[in-house]
Amino acid sequence: MLKGLNRKRFEEQLLREVARVTKPYGGFALESRQSVVLVSPEEGADVEGAFRACTRVFGVMSLTRARAVPKDMAAILPAAAEYLREPLTRARSFKAEARRSDKSFPLTSPEIAQQVGGGLHDLFPHLTVDVRHPEVEVMIEIRDRAAYIHGAPQPGAGGLPQGSGGKALLLLSGGIDSPVAGYMIAKRGVRPLPVHFYSYPYTSPEALDKVKTLARLLSEWTGPAALRLVPFTAVQEAIRRQCPEDYFTLIMRRFMMDIAGRLAERAKATALITGESLGQVASQTLEALGVTEKATPLPVLRPLIGLDKEEIVTIARRIGTFDTSILPYEDCCTVFTPRHPKTQPRLEAVLEAEKNLDREALIQQTMAGVEVLR
Repeated sequence: MLKGLNRKRFEEQLLREVARVTKPYGGFALESRQSVVLVSPEEGADVEGAFRACTRVFGVMSLTRARAVPKDMAAILPAAAEYLREPLTRARSFKAEARRSDKSFPLTSPEIAQQVGGGLHDLFPHLTVDVRHPEVEVMIEIRDRAAYIHGAPQPGAGGLPQGSGGKALLLLSGGIDSPVAGYMIAKRGVRPLPVHFYSYPYTSPEALDKVKTLARLLSEWTGPAALRLVPFTAVQEAIRRQCPEDYFTLIMRRFMMDIAGRLAERAKATALITGESLGQVASQTLEALGVTEKATPLPVLRPLIGLDKEEIVTIARRIGTFDTSILPYEDCCTVFTPRHPKTQPRLEAVLEAEKNLDREALIQQTMAGVEVLR
């Protein structure tokens, strides 16, 4: 649906993503023609595995396995009966549809559908025609190279091809929200680069393993990305020693934003992504969000901001991160949690509370210990 001079760039990015995800399953020839990507297997390729991988490629609206045959009605009808024999045998109703992209083909789309539908009804006399709610759809597409026979398409991941919208750093905790936030921004074509703050020994090795698993699960949607691991213990201990308790979480979040912003600039990423949802916790009030985001010059993308928890959980289940997210291992956001956190902070008061900290020294010390895990 993209128009103008941008379309070719998006289609080329989509082809690169399809090539990447199908490569582990054998050889495939790829081409983009008439708004469709054709993925043709070479001998020995795992078609089913490649098909499953393509269901997670952003930019694909729908996909289907198809049989390619010569553009000849004498070949099309028997091929449709053979290719869809199993579902047609089980079903009680069907409909045939045709789409003629190659206008040189001698029959119109309705004529193709009538001939194929009539022939299939003769071969499968138990079937009735139901054009509104058929159990099986038989689709014939006449394109420039061949005729393609397939059933109803399966919904794809939608969105825009990965990388077409640039890169952003994703603050990835061990919870439910941040992987969903990464998925939602990735769907708009932005490649999320995950960064995780940990506070050993206050957080356990199991908690870190959990985040690594979440990053891997998310990469099945977003493509390969390096996980940046940030040792945050020194910052949190300094905040506990030198700042008022009710500002602990706000100041911690501001350090995270500052450090993440600097890591983003190193990676040539142009924004930060968080899993914040308005009002969900004390640090996610309008006032608190305003104070924390002022610690970085980069825009902060919050795709979950208007969702409630049940909506977020539904998406987490669908993308396969929920079961890992609920494993009972703490993250650094639960370390030194204040008993009465500020929910309507003023920036001036937060800056005053930070005055005793050697902010730049703490940040430089922390960034020196960052590890990158691919």
